[in-house]
This record gives sequence, structure tokens and C-alpha cells, in this order.
Amino acid sequence: MRQSIMPLALFVARKARVMHAAAAQRIRSLIWLFVLVIASAAPVAADSSLRATDFKMAGNATEMRVVLHFDREPDPKWFLLRGPHRLVIDLPETSFVIDPTSLSPRGLIKNVRFGALDQGKSRLILTAKGPFSVDKVDVMPEEGGQGYRLVADISAASDRKFDQALADQSLTTASTDKGDRLGKPVALPAKRFTVVIDAGHGGIDGGAEGASGTVEKAITLSFAQELQKQLAGTGKYDVFMTRDTDVFLPLDERVRIARQHEADLFISIHADTISLKGIRGATVYTVSDKASDAEAQATADRENLSDTLAGIDIKQENHEVSDILVDLIRRETHTFSVRFARALVEELSPAVELINHPHRSAGFRVLKAPDVPSVLVELGYLSNPKDETQLRDPDWRSRAADRIASAIAAFAATKTATGG
Repeated sequence: MRQSIMPLALFVARKARVMHAAAAQRIRSLIWLFVLVIASAAPVAADSSLRATDFKMAGNATEMRVVLHFDREPDPKWFLLRGPHRLVIDLPETSFVIDPTSLSPRGLIKNVRFGALDQGKSRLILTAKGPFSVDKVDVMPEEGGQGYRLVADISAASDRKFDQALADQSLTTASTDKGDRLGKPVALPAKRFTVVIDAGHGGIDGGAEGASGTVEKAITLSFAQELQKQLAGTGKYDVFMTRDTDVFLPLDERVRIARQHEADLFISIHADTISLKGIRGATVYTVSDKASDAEAQATADRENLSDTLAGIDIKQENHEVSDILVDLIRRETHTFSVRFARALVEELSPAVELINHPHRSAGFRVLKAPDVPSVLVELGYLSNPKDETQLRDPDWRSRAADRIASAIAAFAATKTATGG
């Protein structure tokens, strides 16, 4: 009996040891599985942030569009700061994977910064050359459903309007949801009729040159200074100049300055040349998509080459006008521009030689501010000896400036009376 029990006991003992080892192995396997789960969860937590890629900017010194792509839908909140003028966009924690070359200053934007803010928060900061308005900050799905893109449109504006936006900011929660208004909007303070005078060309861009060596950039600056002196002397206007020294300014920078000062009128001064030396006299131009005649088109082409002469890429972004309100503003602005051009021709005609059909139109880039009535005045042709002599004469410039000042006074009175 004892002999039969001993083999059974040994069998049970060996079985117990095997079962114990198997249980221990299962426990060790569970521990390793737990460790692997924890380890694999760590990268997931690190990658839970948004991923931002493919930063792009397009536009010029008056209008800019910024686009940033995300792998998932972001929830941005934006607000304004000044000193310098900035658009700040706060985001959930974001991993920025952006080509540094895409951040180079362009147009209205002179600096781009981004990075972590606090735990779980990131920030994108767009610093502008001057005051601006935020036309929109939107988030929309990518075509094809692969991620989302944030689109921010800004445009040059006046300090007055930027200050109003700052004041309104305290009454709203700025975000892509437009925010809940917490109070009444702040009213813009009153302002005087504002004129911006643009002395054409400058710096490396000398413009046309007369037979006697007269350089256009010097004539335009002298005339602009004379006109500024006469307008400021009335005490009725705020008068600004795009340049008051011999410096180069890109064409869209001149437009930005007009919008920055919230100009009621923009006057660009020029003195061209033409191959037909017998032709002389002043011309007043307004902007149009189609030139009024071949000579107007040729003049616009020459003036629009100003940036190219200074080595600036003048590739333009063609955006359709999608907002009917913007289109209406452009039409109203064009109406005011034509009205002033006709009045200016009437004022100049008794005192200044004019060419045949003195009001003409073409696609001048410097006249394309959508909300500023604008004209370009060719004072005369430096290629004509008589015109060149007049343009160099301070007395003639004073008389011509007086005629332009009279046209401005009449236009300002009418525009103010009609609330335009």
C-alpha cells in the first residue's frame, strides 16, 4: 500500500510544481503586458496635440491672407495688440511643423512667431507694418476631408479704426465664432477731411528724365511739398505725404499709407515723358480695368514698372470679390474718384495747359485702394521743353498747386455735406 501511495505523492508534487510555474509565468506575462500598455500609451499622450503644417502668406502691403493647415479641427481664439500692431491667435496645444522659409516678411506682415504658451496652449503671432483690420478668421475643412485649415484675412487700416477694434475687443469674445457681444460698440471719433499726397518715384527709381537733365522724382517731391504747404495752411485738412525725402517706396506701400491715414482723397503726382516731343500739358487719370486709350495704357504700364526697376517681384494675387459689400464700396470709391477728376480738370484748365481729353483712365496700381478716392496727376511732359521749363519753375508749381487745392476744397465740401 505504501509502495502505491509514494508514486502518487511524487506525481502530485511534481504536478503542483508545474502548475505553480505556469501560474508564475502567467503573472509575469500580465506584468509585461501592463508595462507594454503603459509604454505604448506614453507616445499617444505626447502626440495628442494638434499638428500644424504648411504655413502660407499671400498678398501685399494693403491686403494679406494667412493659411495654416491642421491635422484636426482647431479651436482658435484671436485678439489684437498694439505697440507693434499684432494679431494674436491662441490655439490648443499644437505641434508646429513649418518650413522656416515660409515665415519670411511679406507685404503687410513683417514678422511671424509661434510656439507653446502655457501647458496645453500654443500661440501664433502676426506682426504687421502698421494698423490693420481683421476681415475674417475662419476654420474650414480641407477639400477631400483630410484635416482643416485656418484662414486669416487682414487689410491695412487707420490707427483710428485699429483703436476702435481694440476698444470693441473688450466688449466681445474674439474667436471664429464671432463672439458674444457684451456691450455696445465703441463709436469712431470724428476726423477731419484727410488728403494723402504721393510724390511719384523716388530713391533708386528716378522716373522720367527731361532733355535738360530734370529728374521726375525731384519734380514730384517739390510739387507735393508745395501742395502740402498750401493745404496745411488752410487749417481745414489733415495732410500726409507718402514720402518727404528721396526714398523708394513700392506702389502697394503707397496705397497702404493712404489707407493707414484713412484718406478721403489720394493724389499721386507725376511728370512723364513721351516720344512725341511736341505733345505737352497736364493729364488727370483715374483707375479702370480697361484703359480709355492706348496712351493711357502706355502711361499706366510705365508707372506700374516702378517696382520692377527696384528689383521687386510684382506678382499679384488675383482674388475674386466675393463680398457684395466690398464691391459696392469699390464702385462708390470709383464714382468719387471720377467726380474729383472732372472737377480738377475744370479748375486746372484756366491756369494750366492740358492735353486733349485731359481726363483719362487705366489700370494704375497706385490708384487701387478700394476705399480711397484716388487720382494720378501728370503735371506735364518732361520730354517737352516748355513743360520741362514750367515744371522747374517754383512760381508755376505754386499756381498749379493752388488750382488743385481749390478743387480739393470744393470736393471736400461736397463730400462732407453729403456724408460721403
